[in-house]
Amino acid sequence: MASKSSVNSVVVIGLGRFGAAVAGSLIRLGHDVLGIDENAELVQSMSDHLTHVVQADTTSGDTLRRLGVHEFGCAVVGIGTDLEASVLTVLALADLGVTEIWAKASGPKHGRILERTGAHHVVYPEAAMGERVAHLVTGRMIDFIELDNDFAIAKTRAPREAVGKTLGECALRTKYGVTVVGVKRPREEFIHAGPDTKVMADMIFIISGSTRQVEAFAGTI
Repeated sequence: MASKSSVNSVVVIGLGRFGAAVAGSLIRLGHDVLGIDENAELVQSMSDHLTHVVQADTTSGDTLRRLGVHEFGCAVVGIGTDLEASVLTVLALADLGVTEIWAKASGPKHGRILERTGAHHVVYPEAAMGERVAHLVTGRMIDFIELDNDFAIAKTRAPREAVGKTLGECALRTKYGVTVVGVKRPREEFIHAGPDTKVMADMIFIISGSTRQVEAFAGTI
């Protein structure tokens, strides 16, 4: 097993859609992943994709210790439908001294319980996806990601007011409070944006700023 201090070793508990997606992405990024689920079918289906995968009851601290979970640098708990199993698993991980515990929550109450029982980071995938879709259905944004409370990154079209000018001349940061991080034209790669970058009508912007500022900027397009 990997050293506890290693950031490249992650245990993913709960191999449903969320857990399987996290585990698969970690593997592609070169991490050593141990997947655990009490469902034999899910374990079998992931056996060819993960570094290690086992069937086990993760609410038992003794079981997790026998599996060497305490030696992993990070744990992700993807159990969302079984509240009791989710909370008891996080508690067991905390008791084992796992230094980074990420946990999926089905709602705010679930999230608060997870935080109080030892989760260092709580994620709300359904809520985050709902927020993202709400921003995209209007057609003003091509993509939207809220990274933290009140900070977002979005992909938008270039505003008409900026076409033919440089970003310095547009002063979009002064006017809207957003930063144009990168720009892209059709069939070209994204490039870093600077004050001298000239805005074309077919450009795509990557912008960052507070959620309110990003939403306000997108509303002008």
